[in-house]
Amino acid sequence: MLMVLLNISNKGKFAFCLVALFVFSWPISAQQRYRIYLDADFSSTQASSNSIKQGIEVALAEENFQINSFIFELVTKDHHGNSLRSKRNLEAFVSDQRGLVVFSGLHSPPLLANKEFINRNNILMLVPWAAAGPITRSGDDENWIFRLSIDDSNAGTFITEQALKEGFKKPLLLLENTGWGRSNEHTMTQALQQKNIKPSNIKWFNWGLGINQAKLLLREAKLDNSDVIFFVGNANEGKVFIKAMAELESDIILPIRSHWGITGGNFAETISVKQRENIDLQFIQTRFSFLTQPKTALAKQVFKQASSRYSMIKSPSDIKAQTGFIHAYDLTKILIEAIKSASLSGDRERDSQAIKEALENLQNPVKGLIKTYDKPFSQYSASNANAHEALSIADYVMAYYNDNNNIVLLKK
Repeated sequence: MLMVLLNISNKGKFAFCLVALFVFSWPISAQQRYRIYLDADFSSTQASSNSIKQGIEVALAEENFQINSFIFELVTKDHHGNSLRSKRNLEAFVSDQRGLVVFSGLHSPPLLANKEFINRNNILMLVPWAAAGPITRSGDDENWIFRLSIDDSNAGTFITEQALKEGFKKPLLLLENTGWGRSNEHTMTQALQQKNIKPSNIKWFNWGLGINQAKLLLREAKLDNSDVIFFVGNANEGKVFIKAMAELESDIILPIRSHWGITGGNFAETISVKQRENIDLQFIQTRFSFLTQPKTALAKQVFKQASSRYSMIKSPSDIKAQTGFIHAYDLTKILIEAIKSASLSGDRERDSQAIKEALENLQNPVKGLIKTYDKPFSQYSASNANAHEALSIADYVMAYYNDNNNIVLLKK
C-alpha cells in the first residue's frame, strides 16, 4: 500500500490516507464491542425470560451500555426449555469472539446437562433464576458458573421449615421428574428427617401432564392422609394441578407450599382468582418486591428507568415474573463492577478470565435491590461449595398471589 501511495498525487494521497485511516481503524473500533448472551426459554416461560432481559438492560442502561470504553449489546437465544438446543446456543457463543458472558433463564435442566461443557470451555455463566443445587458446584476447582438466585441446596429446607412452623406434619412431595425435582427431593426429605418426619409419599410427574393424571395424583395424596403438598414444578404444570384441584371435592383440596417455578409464566393470569380462592397456595421468593412499601430510593430509581424504557410498564404490577428482573438487575450490577475492576483488553479469553477473578474478589460493595452485596462470590473449591452463590437462606421468604394477581411477600 505504501508503494501505491508514493505514486499518486498529493490530492490523491490525502484521499487515500482517509480511506486507509478508515480501513485500519475499523478493526480497532470493532474490538471495542462485546456481547452478552441470554440463553433462556422465550416460548413456554416467556414472562420469566423477558423479565430477565429487562433487568439486564436496565442495569446496562445506567452505564449507557458502555463499560471501560467497550460497548455492550444483549443477544437473546431461545432454547425452548431444551438442553440440546441450549448447547447449540452455547456453541454459537463460543464461536463468537465478541461474546463475553452468558445469562441463563428459569430452567435448571439445560444448565445441569451442559455444566461440563460450560466449565470446559470457560464460558462465564451468570444464573439469575435456575435453582438446582448442583449448578454452581463443580466436580473440580474449575467452575465458571455464578448464581444470584435461590439455591436448592437450602430452598427445600426453607420451604419445609416454614411449613412445619405452620403445624403441617404429613407432607406429600409432588415433584417434576428432572434434576431440579430430584435436587429438592433430597433437601426436603433431609429437612424432614431432622424433625423425625417422613413424607406421606413422593410422587413424580413429567412436563406436559394432563389434567386427569393431575387429578389422580391429587386423589392419591389425600388417600395417603397428607395434610400439605410440597410442589416443585413450573408454571405450565402448576396451572394443570391447580385447575385439577379446583375441580375436585372440597375434602380433597390440600394446602400447597410450592417452589417458585409457578411464577415464571402466566400462572396468575391463567388461573382465575375464583379458581384460587379456596386453595391455600404459598411459594418461595427472595426478599424484595417492587410492590413492597415503602420503596427504597434505589427501587424508585430503577422502576423509573424501567417504566421510561418499556412502554408496557406503567405500574409495579406490570413487571411480570419480577424475580427475573430483580435478580438479573442485581447480578448485572455485580458484573459491571467486576468488568470495571478487570480492565478490559479486547482479548476475549484474557477478559473472561479477568472478570471471573474479579467476581471472586470484588473489593467494592454493590448496592442492589435485594441487598448490598459485600464480596458476594469467592474462589470456588470443594471445601467452599457456596463460593459462587450470592444469596443465602437468610434472603428467602414465602409469598402468595393476591386478588390483583400481584405477588405479596410474607414476613418471616
